[in-house]
Amino acid sequence: MLKLDHLTVIAPTIAEGVAHVVECLGLEVPSGSRHDYMGTHNHRLQLGNSVYLEIVALDPAGKEPDRPRWFGLGDQVNVRSDWDKGRRLRGWVANTPSLDTVLAIQSAYFGQMVALPTGDPDFAFSIPKDGSLPLDGALPSLIDHWGDAGYIATIPDLGARFSSLVLEHPDPAGIGELYQALAIDCPLSIVQGPEVRYRASIETPDGLRELT
Repeated sequence: MLKLDHLTVIAPTIAEGVAHVVECLGLEVPSGSRHDYMGTHNHRLQLGNSVYLEIVALDPAGKEPDRPRWFGLGDQVNVRSDWDKGRRLRGWVANTPSLDTVLAIQSAYFGQMVALPTGDPDFAFSIPKDGSLPLDGALPSLIDHWGDAGYIATIPDLGARFSSLVLEHPDPAGIGELYQALAIDCPLSIVQGPEVRYRASIETPDGLRELT
């Protein structure tokens, strides 16, 4: 079973990502981590029930990795194009307790397990060979926390809570069948749309807001 782990805003710069979430939710997401192994960095915010929001962007002070970056961040032209089209909540990540088992069967969709530096961080991640989002983001990326349930306590909690997620897709029936076949468990509504596009309803201290 692949369950919702976190939502991902993929931004051209971290400042633009933070500003977008402030505009949508009225909350300034605190800084998170630098990923020296990917040349990226993030800001993170708890959304309740071990779900969180990540804003991720290329780190201008980071090093060039020896493989394509995750979340398609190696293609900055495409990241900017998506951003300017309003495709900002660009995808999500599902967790699994056995990433290697899933990838042994479904690597065509999710890519390969990426070897991360020992102890930094304490998780494994799947990335397609070209670094792109699985099915242009219609499918989640995958994470395995290796049994560590304590990671969520390190993420700031400003009182926001995840409510629901909508995916627009040109073939909602086909994607829905694929979700069932892949045993993806996510409170997601799939509706007709010209391209992959997400919107999430988030309860905030000031009421229900929408993140796009």
